[in-house]
Amino acid sequence: MLQAHTEASVVLIVDDVPDNLALLHGALKQDGYVVRVATSGHMALDSARQAPPDLILLDALMPGMDGFETCRRLKDDLATREIPVVFMTGLTQTDDVLRGFRSGGVDYVTKPVREPELLARIATHLRNRRRVDETQQAADAAGDAIVAVGADHCVLWATPLAKRWLQPLLEQQRQLPSPVRRWLALSDARTEETVSLISAGERLVFSRLRSDSPSTTLMLIRRNSAVPEPAVLSRTLKLTAREGEVLHWVALGKTTPDIADILESSPRTVNKHLEHIYMKLGVETRTAATTLALNKARLIADEAR
Repeated sequence: MLQAHTEASVVLIVDDVPDNLALLHGALKQDGYVVRVATSGHMALDSARQAPPDLILLDALMPGMDGFETCRRLKDDLATREIPVVFMTGLTQTDDVLRGFRSGGVDYVTKPVREPELLARIATHLRNRRRVDETQQAADAAGDAIVAVGADHCVLWATPLAKRWLQPLLEQQRQLPSPVRRWLALSDARTEETVSLISAGERLVFSRLRSDSPSTTLMLIRRNSAVPEPAVLSRTLKLTAREGEVLHWVALGKTTPDIADILESSPRTVNKHLEHIYMKLGVETRTAATTLALNKARLIADEAR
């Protein structure tokens, strides 16, 4: 976890040129940082995974694994993706600068490095990271599973509990699972309050939280028991067979068009079934109906023990 600068923040310098390492090491150490060094991308990955630093200064051009690939791998790992990466390179073309940002870097410093400018940039990124850490610490203390994603639906950071639940589900380039991405893309219209996934026999329910940043979406994840089969829902909640099927898929986070496709029906017919379900259960929303279904699942599980 990031420390205040006065408490010696840790900076990892990655460069294959010993003279560059010596110069930067001296400047950072004199400014009060704890400095670690790595001479290759593979060494940087190992070092960051074993003991994550507060910031990484990364040379873009190195033999073997270059800095761009090193950064991509850092950002693909939930354990290291939150570390700010500042690129250092002699490349100044716009395409090269963009390549650094696209691989996950937060800043781009050209060589020869101007020490005062570099130190000022490092201090700024550490302050920004500290604000993020304070938010995460509050969520961690509450024991919540919270994840922050960017406009591309890639994970920016996650609390430890959210990391544990999400890690098996993340797709290429740390993107959220496709059902959650589709829900986020449509949820500005607030057509669905939550979306659900089944993982390891349990149901993960995603809901939005308020975010002060227009480019960041915060989500709360809750985990519930798996949804009962349609026949169980029909029998225990006194629904018709078709209503039991509809409620089953609603509880699994499926949208009305999805359910219509699954049941080879029309969205209008599915909505009619939903109206009947709401009336029979005495609820008004999908979320409330899903909660009833899951509560019934827990009761059934308890009775079976």
